[in-house]
Amino acid sequence: MLNPLTVRFWGVRGSIPCPGSHTVRYGGNTPCVEIQANGKRLIFDGGTGLRVLGERLMAELPIEAHLFFSHTHWDHIQGFPFFQPAFVPGNEFHIYAVPGQNGQSIERRLNDQMLHPNFPVPLQIMGGDLNFHDLEVGQSLEIGGVSVANQALNHPGGGVGYRISWQGVSVSYVTDTEHLRAEIHPGAFKLAHQSDVMIYDATYTDEEYDHPRQSKVGWGHSTWQEAVKLARAAEVKQLVLFHHDPSHDDDFLDEIGIQARQAFPQTILAREGLVLSLYPQTSTHRIPAKFC
Repeated sequence: MLNPLTVRFWGVRGSIPCPGSHTVRYGGNTPCVEIQANGKRLIFDGGTGLRVLGERLMAELPIEAHLFFSHTHWDHIQGFPFFQPAFVPGNEFHIYAVPGQNGQSIERRLNDQMLHPNFPVPLQIMGGDLNFHDLEVGQSLEIGGVSVANQALNHPGGGVGYRISWQGVSVSYVTDTEHLRAEIHPGAFKLAHQSDVMIYDATYTDEEYDHPRQSKVGWGHSTWQEAVKLARAAEVKQLVLFHHDPSHDDDFLDEIGIQARQAFPQTILAREGLVLSLYPQTSTHRIPAKFC
């Protein structure tokens, strides 16, 4: 039997890192998800979780990996300047993103965040082989037999989600998107349709999103209730709530998990160290309670 496709969570928070005693169980690092399939390593987003992943990879040199960005808001790129393997000659990284609404490439955005006065050393000091690729919305590519497709999502400044498929199993990465009021977002639905695992932006609760004194409408994020709605409509097998709000402590997230599972039993909350394993060419997938 083929080895499984594995999904490993290195950062699961949105907006800003929030380390502390109140976030120990779920973690405080911003988004970074690693997928391995068919001997290929794919990394989705470069939040502060990327720094932690980089520390682990230093024991496995040389490294080749493919790094996909959903967009370039700060919480999704702020780990890249601290990604140790990128500084090591002999390592190779292929870096992908759809240019933002202003047309700036991913190379330009990563370069600019490492310029003075924001950072002490420039991107050019990285000794690894960095290969930058601008994607088009809706583009699909294959990496060693693993398919990666993107679709536009609803986020200020633009953003995309990804669908990763291999040997009959699929994972949808649908983060930093705001649901539509009247219908399910077509891009999110296309990414999620009948996927084995859907990782979804559940930053808020419905009550927070529509709060009369501090509405989050227009902020570019969704709710766990909308995650359940999409999971049902798209016939998702496993829902993973992701991009937790930094103000949601461990106890609050525990309660969200209870409520979400009542509405959609195949729901779990992303937490740092969680590993999901999807086995190809089978009718079921196993999700072990495994943490790194």
